Amino acid sequence: MEYYIVDSETAIKMKDVAFCITNNNEPQNIKPLYQTDDTALYNADCMDIMAALPDNYIDMIFADPPYNLSNDGITCHAGKMVSVNKGEWDKSNGFEKDLKFHEKWITECKRILKPEGTIWISGTNHSIYQCGFLLQKLGFHILNDISWFKPNAAPNLACTTFAHSHETLLWAKKDKKAKHIFNYEKMKNGIFKEDKMKIPNKQMRSVWSIPTPLPDEKTFGKHPTQKPLALLKRIISSSTNDGSLILDPFNGGGTTGVAAKFIGNRKYIGIDIEKEYIALTINRLNQLNLQNTLFNL
Repeated sequence: MEYYIVDSETAIKMKDVAFCITNNNEPQNIKPLYQTDDTALYNADCMDIMAALPDNYIDMIFADPPYNLSNDGITCHAGKMVSVNKGEWDKSNGFEKDLKFHEKWITECKRILKPEGTIWISGTNHSIYQCGFLLQKLGFHILNDISWFKPNAAPNLACTTFAHSHETLLWAKKDKKAKHIFNYEKMKNGIFKEDKMKIPNKQMRSVWSIPTPLPDEKTFGKHPTQKPLALLKRIISSSTNDGSLILDPFNGGGTTGVAAKFIGNRKYIGIDIEKEYIALTINRLNQLNLQNTLFNL
């Protein structure tokens, strides 16, 4: 393998993303588990991979960090009572440690974002307020908070609170003075059949009605916090252009990468600490590549 020393002014091809230089210009031999001309998937801690990327490098980040809600409670899935636990990675380590974790990865995201770059963070009440506080603390400029309403959300079995039927998306840019990407006309005039609240040819508002992932999005299995393809397609279409480089530090089921590939002419870096979810993403991407090949015959 060849290694390349790059700086923030250098446009490097996706095949070279694995070879960014850090630590006194010594090459870091970090290899993606999956790699094409426009996609690189890493089975690693996101902090290790982001540390190897140059300053001012990424156009857009979508982050769906652990919500820290695996507390041995119960929830409803497919009409059945199931455990709310999602894995060791989703367990809270206490307020201070959780806050420190979020500050660590958000700080690194700011370093690698371009001045005009933006970040999207998804979360529930368990985590989103910590992330919003940290965005402000670290000097980001918050552009919107989006309410993603789930019309088919699971009922609340405990019946002690309102049924949880939305998640919050925070959208912020690194530098308040820089001109960020917002494809206003696409959002105003686009077709969003899944969203019963979107009025045709009217401004896109900050409440989005999008169902949870469809069955065909779970053909190869699913991640416990997998996001619907329609949600990520909207996010990517609204805040990136052709050639944009997108990063998801908590790749999960790979919906961000699949959406980027579906839209086309984007480059994607996905990172996940769990190998099974990188494998799930690879299967989803390979299926999409096969479909594209068949349609282009």
